[in-house]
Amino acid sequence: MPNTAADLAQLLARAERVLARLEAWLPAVPPVTDWDAALAFRWRKRGDTGWIEAVPHPHKIELALLTGIDEQKQRIEQNTRQFLAGRPANNVLLTGARGTGKSSLVKALLSRFAHQGLRLVEVDKAHLVDLADIAEQLVGRRERFIVFCDDLSFETGEPGYKALKAVLDGAIAAPPDNVLVYATSNRRHLMPEYMAENELTRHVGNEVHPFEAVEEKISLSERFGLWLSFYPFDQDVYLAIVQTWLQALGVVIKDPDAMRRAALQWSLTRGARSGRVAWQFARDYAGRQRGGKRK
Repeated sequence: MPNTAADLAQLLARAERVLARLEAWLPAVPPVTDWDAALAFRWRKRGDTGWIEAVPHPHKIELALLTGIDEQKQRIEQNTRQFLAGRPANNVLLTGARGTGKSSLVKALLSRFAHQGLRLVEVDKAHLVDLADIAEQLVGRRERFIVFCDDLSFETGEPGYKALKAVLDGAIAAPPDNVLVYATSNRRHLMPEYMAENELTRHVGNEVHPFEAVEEKISLSERFGLWLSFYPFDQDVYLAIVQTWLQALGVVIKDPDAMRRAALQWSLTRGARSGRVAWQFARDYAGRQRGGKRK
């Protein structure tokens, strides 16, 4: 006669093993976002599961420290104020020379407007396909969110391209009124353009119709209502930026002429006069001075 208790225990053990195998196939339950833990967030992805994660120590930049981009600051500040006030505002595309303050400007907005309810959600280009899911988690919240896509560019056929177009303007669902997209790129139209595309045209009578691929590439950048362009700095602006960062780092400049020569030499070795190069020089200069190696 079979042992009923033993058979039941064996059956339960087999059931537990089956359930354990099934759990391995099921998607993990995403962590709950702690909206009160931070002012900045980022979209994280593990397998097919995505969630919004708090960033407790974001990179803080004061807007006043960004030099040489006064017009760009004024325009993006005004747009952001409209957004925070619940008035119509535009998605923003910041394009131009590298190291000229595009990303820093977006980060500085958080320092300026966080007390008014502004929050930043950073989304990597590889995760742009999840933009609709991200927006769904933000809609209806009392905060106002900037979805930040840094160093954005696409190659032909990348899936995030169409997802971004849909969120900006083109999906059947209306975009959330508490969400804007601010993106930076070194490319004005976000995708590579080739001379051959201008050559591939067809003629109907006297009318010339550009190759459709060119129109497709331009259509994404046109969905950003506000374009801000950034240009390389001249020598005077570069030195002014250096001066600003040195003051922010608490550096006492004993020999201004020597400092300027060192800053210009630094820019020559880097092959650029940009805000990033100025910041890197200022850190080096401050570190050397505090170490007693530079007078």
